[in-house]
Formats: sequence, C-alpha cells, structure tokens
Amino acid sequence: MRLAVFTDLDGSLLDHGSYSLAAAEPALTALKERHIPLILASSKTAAEIAPLHSELGLGGWPAIVENGADRITPGALPEAAPQYRKLRAALAGLPELSRNFKGFGDMDAAEVARITGLPPQSATLARQRRFTEPGLWSGSEAELDAFLAALSVKGIEARKGGRFLTLSFGGTKAQQMAGILADLGCDTSIALGDAPNDIEMIEAATHGVIIRNDHGTGIPPLPGEQTGRIRRTALPGPEGWNVAILDLLADLGL
Repeated sequence: MRLAVFTDLDGSLLDHGSYSLAAAEPALTALKERHIPLILASSKTAAEIAPLHSELGLGGWPAIVENGADRITPGALPEAAPQYRKLRAALAGLPELSRNFKGFGDMDAAEVARITGLPPQSATLARQRRFTEPGLWSGSEAELDAFLAALSVKGIEARKGGRFLTLSFGGTKAQQMAGILADLGCDTSIALGDAPNDIEMIEAATHGVIIRNDHGTGIPPLPGEQTGRIRRTALPGPEGWNVAILDLLADLGL
C-alpha cells in the first residue's frame, strides 16, 4: 500500500479561530515518521501556503491551491497570473449583477484581515491570487441565481466554502488529488475537510474524513458514511484531525 493524505486547512488542520495546528502535532509526527506524503489542499493562495508548507517540512510534495484551481510546487511559480486578471475583467463586465459580490480584489489587506481574522501580513498574501476570487455575497437568492447564470456563460464556476463564495474557471480538489496520486504512485488516499467545497475530495478518497464544523456550513450526510468509508470526527478542527489520522493509521496497520 502506498498512502497519501490530502487535507483542507482552515477549520480542518488549522483551528478556525487561531489558525493553530498544535493539536494535530502527534498525527503530523506520525505521518512524517512513516514518510507518508501530506498534501495541503486549500482555498488559500500559493503565497499563503508556502510558509506552512515549509514549516511542515513538506519538501517537494505538491500542494492544491485556491480550491483546486491548480496544483503547485511552492517556490516554483511564474509571476504572471492571467487567469485571475481574466476573472476580474469578467466581474467588471457585469456591474449590475456583481454589485452584491465583494471579492478580495475589491478589498484592501486590512479589510481582508478583518473578515478572515488573519494577521495583516497573512491577509496581504491572501490577496495574491492567481486562479480564483473569493468574496462575500450580500444580495438575495434570486439575485445570486442571476449572477451565477451570467458567470456561467463566461465559463466561471462558483463554489461555497466555509466562509466565502469563490469564483473560478474550474478545477476541483478531487481532480487535482487524482493527478497527484498518479504522479506519486500512490494507490490509497485519506482526505479530510470540513466544508462543502471538500465533499468531492472526501468522496473520491479511499478513506474520507468529515471534520466537525462549528462555525459555518458543514457537510451534510454522505453515502459513504453508511459503509464506514467516510467517518466524522467528534471534535472540531485540528483536535478532530489528529484523532482521525491516528485512528486511520491504526486501522490500516500503519
């Protein structure tokens, strides 16, 4: 068996409020001792993920960024971000429909820090987007439907995460996970997440873990829970993450 672990960050490996991963240290150590690849899979940008990737000592392992819009190797990115510029141009071309959508590109770092709880320096990194645009929706459901329909014509998709509505030209965490598993030669996967944008990745994994979410839109019951292929944690965030990983390693004989 060749195992790889794929994990969401905010509300999963990282605490929703403090962004700490301290409670997950025993499981992180267990993965490192067994040389099991840990693949970060997040709505975060490459600029945001790079420091954590380095802190965790993940070396040349790839990371899935911006809700699955791409997978990257931290430190190996070109400067240009044509997809993001195209996305912002599409929003500018829909002034009436997009007036209720406030994306990170419409905010300064201080406002991003305020709505996310990130420190100012981290908020600056969160605005260094390459593929997607997260934002807050303030309109009605009917207005949202019209907004999404107009975006769809332009090839833009919308995904609801724990806090934000995120726009992109496609790509999912599950699709990127499949490519990474093939590249690494792994035949077994664990995927952990806490929000609807993690569902496809959790369902596609050999073993899925739904992290308890006390702060946003959680994950509804999934078919795999009936067979035990998908499990839920009793504890939220990194506490639940830690227990789930250690339990799965034991179940897999690792």
